Amino acid sequence: MEVITIDTPQLGDHSYLVHDGTCALVIDPQRDTDRLEAAVRDAGVKITHVAETHIHNDYLTGGLMLAQAHGAAYLVNAADQVGYERTPVVDGEMFQVGALSVKAVATPGHTHTHLSYVVSDGDKQAVFSGGSLLYGSVGRTDLLGPDDTETLTRDQYASARRLVAEASDDAPLYPTHGFGSFCSSGPASGAGTSTIGEQARSNHALTDPDEDHFVSELIANLTDYPAYYAHMSPLNSDGPGPADLTMPESVDAGELIRRLEEGEWIVDLRNRVAFASNHLDGSVSFEYGEGASFTGYLGWVLPWNDKLTLLGSHEDVANAIRDLSRIGIDSPDTATGIGPGEWAAKAPTTDYLQVGWGEVPRGSTGDEIIFDVRRTDEFEASHIQGAVNIPVHDLLTRMDDVPPGRLWVHCASGYRAGIGASLLQRAGKEVVHIDAKYDDAAAAGMPLVKP
Repeated sequence: MEVITIDTPQLGDHSYLVHDGTCALVIDPQRDTDRLEAAVRDAGVKITHVAETHIHNDYLTGGLMLAQAHGAAYLVNAADQVGYERTPVVDGEMFQVGALSVKAVATPGHTHTHLSYVVSDGDKQAVFSGGSLLYGSVGRTDLLGPDDTETLTRDQYASARRLVAEASDDAPLYPTHGFGSFCSSGPASGAGTSTIGEQARSNHALTDPDEDHFVSELIANLTDYPAYYAHMSPLNSDGPGPADLTMPESVDAGELIRRLEEGEWIVDLRNRVAFASNHLDGSVSFEYGEGASFTGYLGWVLPWNDKLTLLGSHEDVANAIRDLSRIGIDSPDTATGIGPGEWAAKAPTTDYLQVGWGEVPRGSTGDEIIFDVRRTDEFEASHIQGAVNIPVHDLLTRMDDVPPGRLWVHCASGYRAGIGASLLQRAGKEVVHIDAKYDDAAAAGMPLVKP
């Protein structure tokens, strides 16, 4: 048995190609299936089965398209209400993939119908746990709403134990989530590999003997998750179509001006330092290239399906088109190779001050407001004295709550603050972008408030 991992760090997820040298099983493929197709060609194998651990909330699946393209069985829980032909799977069902035996194991918790798969090759096993058992934790249990959260959390506690009982201690564990995904609940570890036995000894879902304590602790530590999640499950249940990764024809500076005047979103992909120094007036900053930040926050912050134009280098725009297709943002317009020199001649440009902690007022005073765009739970754990908190993902709907005055915008690293500063400036606010780590604020003399 060989396991090939297809990593999607932009969303914090893994897909897997499992084969015996001839026949292959694919688990939780993402929509841009060309990466998997390349891995299949390199391995010289035939896909006979494609399996979903659950109806995904954080990305669009490529499972249906992949199964159809290869004439493979598409394994989806029989209890899932879907709008396409599939091979319905029930708990305990066995499938043969060449020399590999595949057992479906019901592991509700992340969703009600979640499945894990235990793959055996003789006396060797591997466990593909989806959003059930992760490295150091489990998948979050609140995505179906507050009425289901406690029930799902108790299910998750039991499911972790069932997986341990189903597999040997030395069986490698291959989760789909947990590598920066918002589908993970804390305290997930940063490990790159693990086994069932290691998790049995270290994962709080397995080491906590008190189910009630586990449930209350996990629920208390659940944080906000991207708004675009609301659209993923219905699209996955219907069966998403293929991703269109073609690069559209670039628009010129005059067309960018027209779109700005119409109130469309011009998304500048350059690094936040370059954006602060000179950008199209009315454009917004979503710096490309910081791991999981770009895709998750653009999908979270901007209104779903609003028209947008990506502005940046050819390479960054092409990569951004691929990333956004994974969450159903298709065919954005683009403007590649257009720089500040061209803007200056044809379009109004602007800038804002970018500083470190040493240049920031020591707490909000009068018209100088420390503006914190981190999540509410981050703010409650520790914040600068007098700071005002509106999370960056709430800014567009809470702009009327923004106080008057000059806003000194910060987050944990500077990334979200760059987004927030651009949104605030677009709304007519005076901003200063604090491009610094929050962990360095105290050492710089900023007065902090902690519970």
